[in-house]
Amino acid sequence: MELKQFEPEEKNARTWAMLCHLGGLAGCFLPWLAHLATPLLVWLLKRNDHPFIEEQGKESLNFQLSMTLYSVIGCGLLAATIIGIFVIPFFLWFLYLLNIFGVVVAAIQTSGGKHFRYWLIVRFIK
Repeated sequence: MELKQFEPEEKNARTWAMLCHLGGLAGCFLPWLAHLATPLLVWLLKRNDHPFIEEQGKESLNFQLSMTLYSVIGCGLLAATIIGIFVIPFFLWFLYLLNIFGVVVAAIQTSGGKHFRYWLIVRFIK
């Protein structure tokens, strides 16, 4: 199901939903938990404005939380082995690229008004 293309309210909702997803890229430029804080801030401020923003904001947060969980657990498990210690940078680089790819695809889809669902995520926020 797509949102109506030409109504200003729908266009505004698509823009904010897209910004929820793109906020995940803040972690590429800012340290620590910016990849979580930025989509969380956009979602908290705009979630009551439109159901599409509510839905896509939760989707973005769930994806970023899942990426954080995967990196913490993965690095912990890899650090438990001698060979794994050397694999950690490659694992983190893979998650980094997967995050960028997922966010860009989600932003493109939501800007077009499509309801995007990330793959392989834990739905912390329902």
